[in-house]
Amino acid sequence: MNRREFVELGLAASASLVTLSPAAIANDEKPKTHTLPPLPYAYDALEPYIDAKTMELHHSKHHQAYVDGLNKAEAELAKARSSGDYATIEYWSKKAAFNGGGHFLHSMFWQIMAPPAKGGSGKIPPRLEKALVENFGTVEAFRKHFSAAAAAVEGSGWALLHCRPTDGRLLILQAENQHKLTPWGVVPIMGIDVWEHAYYLKYQNRRAEYINAWWNVVNWEKVEDNYLRSLGQ
Repeated sequence: MNRREFVELGLAASASLVTLSPAAIANDEKPKTHTLPPLPYAYDALEPYIDAKTMELHHSKHHQAYVDGLNKAEAELAKARSSGDYATIEYWSKKAAFNGGGHFLHSMFWQIMAPPAKGGSGKIPPRLEKALVENFGTVEAFRKHFSAAAAAVEGSGWALLHCRPTDGRLLILQAENQHKLTPWGVVPIMGIDVWEHAYYLKYQNRRAEYINAWWNVVNWEKVEDNYLRSLGQ
């Protein structure tokens, strides 16, 4: 994603709203069509920590379903505006929030991972490391906190590292599904998907084992890039 797309999707996810331009709202234009972003690496590139079959299904089936669902929801909301019939507005608003959150978070998820050779085994860039230490005491304390949050997500959801642009603070929060418990005023810069479809083929019900393995494929350079962009730098 480019910077504009990152910001637009970040605001949509944070607010759980459909992203439309002012012109589209004023003229009731057909909403933008969302598409599945390509992976920045092959399906087997995260082996042995995340297996190729899981990556293929996760990307081509689950993420695609969120893209399709978001396009459908936005089209139905546009149709409601055009016809003046808002009887199903609550239903399609919820679908837009659910699928929009899924599309945004997965788009970020693919980018903040990388093959092991350049992933979690690499050094955390200095500005991100400094921010982690300032906010959590030590990098190890951050990792333990983040892992605990991921393991403790009730049912399906995410553990997310957010930046609050107003004061630059980093926060670890959870999201049920991909939109419930979503906070205002923060931008997610890193996250781990703990829906079962993200790990069940390899790890079955051993979520903690998956979380521990996942640290080996974190793309710290991309996380730092997200952090700095969230601050407008």
